[in-house]
Amino acid sequence: MTVTATSVDGSDQLEPQIAPASRASRLVRLVPALTAALSGVLLYVSFPPRTLWWLAVPAFAVFGWVLRGRGWKAALGLGYLFGLGFLLPLLVWTGVEVGPGPWLALAAIEAVFVALVGVGVAAVSKLPGWPVWAAALWIAGEAARARAPFNGFPWGKIAFGQADGVFLPLAAVGGTPVLGFAVVLCGFGLYEAVRLVVERRRTRAVQRSAAAVALLSVAVPVVGAVAARPLVSDKAEDGTATVAVIQGNVPRAGLDFNSQRRAVLDYHARETERLAAEVKAGKVERPDFVLWPENSSDIDPFANADARSVIDTAAKAIGAPISVGGVVERDGKLLNEQILWDPEKGPVDTYDKRQIQPFGEYLPLRSIVGAINENWTSMVRKDFSRGSEPGVFTMDGAKVGLVTCYEAAFDWAVRSEVTDGAQMISVPSNNATFDRSEMTYQQLAMSRVRAVEHSRTVTVPVTSGVSAIIMPDGEITQRTGMFVADSLVQKVPLRSSETPATRLGILPEIALVLVAAGGLGWAIGAGMRARRAGDA
Repeated sequence: MTVTATSVDGSDQLEPQIAPASRASRLVRLVPALTAALSGVLLYVSFPPRTLWWLAVPAFAVFGWVLRGRGWKAALGLGYLFGLGFLLPLLVWTGVEVGPGPWLALAAIEAVFVALVGVGVAAVSKLPGWPVWAAALWIAGEAARARAPFNGFPWGKIAFGQADGVFLPLAAVGGTPVLGFAVVLCGFGLYEAVRLVVERRRTRAVQRSAAAVALLSVAVPVVGAVAARPLVSDKAEDGTATVAVIQGNVPRAGLDFNSQRRAVLDYHARETERLAAEVKAGKVERPDFVLWPENSSDIDPFANADARSVIDTAAKAIGAPISVGGVVERDGKLLNEQILWDPEKGPVDTYDKRQIQPFGEYLPLRSIVGAINENWTSMVRKDFSRGSEPGVFTMDGAKVGLVTCYEAAFDWAVRSEVTDGAQMISVPSNNATFDRSEMTYQQLAMSRVRAVEHSRTVTVPVTSGVSAIIMPDGEITQRTGMFVADSLVQKVPLRSSETPATRLGILPEIALVLVAAGGLGWAIGAGMRARRAGDA
């Protein structure tokens, strides 16, 4: 559209004007991008501390609608926006104390994996049975994120948002890959079912096979979850144990809580001695053993006689072995260690954390990071070393598997303790660095999924909360508040049977990655044949 205008010299000129229709078309072109980002936000809302687990299904349904039939460039961009919409709010806790830079960088890098999955979903979206191929591609993307870069970052696995959901029993069938696959399949299947209903209204014709796939994609995950319910049991198979979880609290939140290391140790000793007084008074049952959190003794008790005396006194007061979270230096190596402390013999066993946290416990690319930000290298002056063996403590006859904090996000780290004989699991953690953010609730949900996955009681002792006791069915029976000193005492079942997920290990994930590869290969082959036919 043009209009005539008069110039300074009196001549007429034509000036371009943007037609309303043109503006509208530009806005319409923005709808898929906005929808992709908002559906990612919807997926985030399905995660703890909210119990809106079911929102993950419509989130993937909308994601499927946005990607269907797209070219690879559009799918890459839309997938990236979906990833940012999901991961930016989910991971905001990573910037609580260090500023927005690391948070934005982490979300931006992790969203690349989602973007690549988006390209794959778009490619298979025209294949028969596409919801199956697409859901498998999502799990393949999660498998990649759990391994790279820097040994992976599985935070945000779809399974970890399903601790309150109907799909949870599937964790016992095939672990987090099968649980996540079921949720994503249900979402893509829901979109396909709606699409076919709309298509039928328009054309009066829908292929029966396509309709069957759509309905089965929704129904099978739900039916499978119901059928898996008998795998979830709280029955004691090897007797019971009375466990005490200690939350001593910290002087203050933030990165500098470590500058108050002695105070943190004293707080946990004091809470243990307070519990011992209640036991002596007959108010609380005497625990068979006591679990302290990660970093409860950042003063090395092997090198510091004062710290050793504090722990010894607490253990003798409660009259039970304590698992102490310590930072120790041995043979020139810095270790994040769990120490089994006997009230009579002192330290008798140790477990060194195997999956250490990049940029928290060790600094990858130290010279490059130091050139960008010297403060970061000063915060991580010396890298922690990795342990190499599973950690199962025998505590008053019970076998307790240790999974230290960040390790709870990694399938192999939890499974290895169960296959090594653990009758229950403890996840000692330190969340004081992240203040009152959602991080502690996200991690607690992981522990609930792990309880069902391996059919084990899971305890979560945390320095500042939320500490909890979780039954093998994923139910939290006791929990503390945040930034309070507290203790939890409960008789819990000990179990030794293995779920299918424990026995199968990585096999379900491998199978789903192969399904994803098969679907992607089929789509690429079909596209090449179509291009050749067009050229001919």
